[in-house]
Amino acid sequence: MQVSLPMYWVPNDAVQVFWSAIAKRLQELHGLSVAPTLAAPLDLHAHWRDPELLLSQTCGYPLSTILHDKVQVLGTFAYDAPGAQGIACRSQMIVQSHDPRTTLSQFAGSTFAFNAKDSQSGFNAPRAWIAGQRLAGLSQPLQQQPFFTTMLETGSHRASIEAVLQAGADIASIDCVTLALWRSAHPDLAGNIRVLAQTDPYPGLPLITGLTTPATVVLALRESLKAVATEPRYAALRAPLRITGFEATSLSDYGVCLAMEQAIRQDPKLDPA
Repeated sequence: MQVSLPMYWVPNDAVQVFWSAIAKRLQELHGLSVAPTLAAPLDLHAHWRDPELLLSQTCGYPLSTILHDKVQVLGTFAYDAPGAQGIACRSQMIVQSHDPRTTLSQFAGSTFAFNAKDSQSGFNAPRAWIAGQRLAGLSQPLQQQPFFTTMLETGSHRASIEAVLQAGADIASIDCVTLALWRSAHPDLAGNIRVLAQTDPYPGLPLITGLTTPATVVLALRESLKAVATEPRYAALRAPLRITGFEATSLSDYGVCLAMEQAIRQDPKLDPA
């Protein structure tokens, strides 16, 4: 059975070490023999749909829309990052540090960069937040038009950050943990961007397992994930990843993702795209 933790792959070595501690605990305490090395699947959607999947990390938006009947939800990590509180996260709306604009309304008609249309942090959450904000910040004629002139799909949060840095985009929505990890890895560039605002909160990236995973294994996975994410003896292993905790969660906890999508669809004029 495959195992991956593909969503926050920086720093790579730290993710592998973190998983090794989980794998060791699963074997020693629960008698589960698991892959010692994380997989790096090229097709994440096929990987997530594999009924034999043991463990992976996905995004709350695809979980709620296309994976809800194909996986079991194990839980969610808590992170130490600006914009995160417990397992809840807020997307960070970033701009260049020297950009004189200070309010969202001033970015009407600009270029927005996002990682993918199936991303909760990069697309769904900011669309819902912008749709609500624009009502208060724009004149009535502008409220009837798409908020951004150009929508730039970059393929990754890292590429969205680069787009803002290189002036290919005026503003981008970045997962708050990704942004914190990126700042740590690029201290020379971190001062070139600033957070203009942040979205409403939503649960962070869900950890999932396949539909055929037995209940006893689900419990073992949750126990081991929580232990390595919280016990003091593992603190040094999780520190580079900014993981501070773990909560068992379910599909219903991610209903906020669908609520954000539905809030936009109820009135198409509010769709910032």
